[in-house]
Amino acid sequence: MTAMVPARVNLITLGVTDRAASQRFYEKLGWQPKARAHEASITFLALDNVALALWDRDKLAEDAKLPLTPPGFGGFTLAINLPDEKAVDAALDAAVAAGGRLLKPGTRADWGGYSGYFADPDGHPWEVAFNPFMPLDARGLMVLPD
Repeated sequence: MTAMVPARVNLITLGVTDRAASQRFYEKLGWQPKARAHEASITFLALDNVALALWDRDKLAEDAKLPLTPPGFGGFTLAINLPDEKAVDAALDAAVAAGGRLLKPGTRADWGGYSGYFADPDGHPWEVAFNPFMPLDARGLMVLPD
């Protein structure tokens, strides 16, 4: 019997150049550190249904056996879905006030929703979106249509 990979994500680790600065940024968004590794080289933040880790960029690349390339688009974005356009704009404003960089202001999207992007201090792109085709449950988690 072939083992299956569970359909879930438990942890997202961001490679950062200044962990203390990155931690301060996420704390300003209201995300609180929950635990630190015994060697104090990594920061964990508990989010709904997933944990976010901040680890030194060079150590993360070494651990994954990948070359350390300059920051730039890495082929992915992280996303936060919110209940309406006003909440999207407020979240983008909060990210900028916390020290993030606005990549794209909230705008109506071709796919029928509303979204914008910000980057954290290390340039990791975050999309903030309202998607009328993917409602959120009472906890704010996406309900994917069948």
